Amino acid sequence: MNNFEQQANTSNKQLSNVETIKKLWSRTYNTEGKPDWSHILPYYDADIYFRDSIQEIHGIEEFKKMTERLTKRSKDLKMNIVRVIKQKNIIFIEWEMTISFKKNPSSVLYGSSRLTINEDGKIAEQRDYYDLWGDIFDNIPKFGNAYRKFMKKKFG
Repeated sequence: MNNFEQQANTSNKQLSNVETIKKLWSRTYNTEGKPDWSHILPYYDADIYFRDSIQEIHGIEEFKKMTERLTKRSKDLKMNIVRVIKQKNIIFIEWEMTISFKKNPSSVLYGSSRLTINEDGKIAEQRDYYDLWGDIFDNIPKFGNAYRKFMKKKFG
């Protein structure tokens, strides 16, 4: 299959139900350690807007680069999909991501993603919510407790 045929074959990919979404996201992060987005990228709009705690990205090419950086940075990455809820064109995914960095212990990040689906059935916007530093710091002996005490004192 040439590139034109592949594009034609993937251009009609749409997210239509909760089970498809759960299956796609589970497959993305549970592929023998390294995440693989190749099967899910066709579901993203070319003008995807992505934002999380550390970055804001516009366009599918920048989004692909972000996924490649995450793959390179992590030794092992797994995701447990807790629940998926879809209402009209909004999808919420609650997840638990276990990430092993090359030099640090494994950390579990608890978070959720809000997807906005456009009229073509593609992901036009993805907003990820998680406490990156708190969840990572929890796994560093002594430091995790100090961080939580500080957060509680200042913000709790």
